[in-house]
Amino acid sequence: MRKLKSLDGLFAGRHFDRDGIILCVRWYLRYKLSLPDLVEMMAERGLSLAHTTILRWVQRYTPEFVKRWNHFATPAGRSWRVDETYRTPSQHIPAARG
Repeated sequence: MRKLKSLDGLFAGRHFDRDGIILCVRWYLRYKLSLPDLVEMMAERGLSLAHTTILRWVQRYTPEFVKRWNHFATPAGRSWRVDETYRTPSQHIPAARG
């Protein structure tokens, strides 16, 4: 596995703040927002961006974010249980009597 870059090295030479870039990429990937919607939301925060800038950020930083997530995510394991009990609709459940 390739060593992860430091955050300072990952965002070196960028014209915009690291937090703004991370926020745009995260919102784009998580909430399925359109690029013009993100441009408008960033304008409310005082950042003047073009939609192509956000698209370039998504293309550039998504693979790195996935690597970081996979590095720190813990596997769920081999065994898992379902809490619900399977019941067919034809089965009758008696009413509670009090």
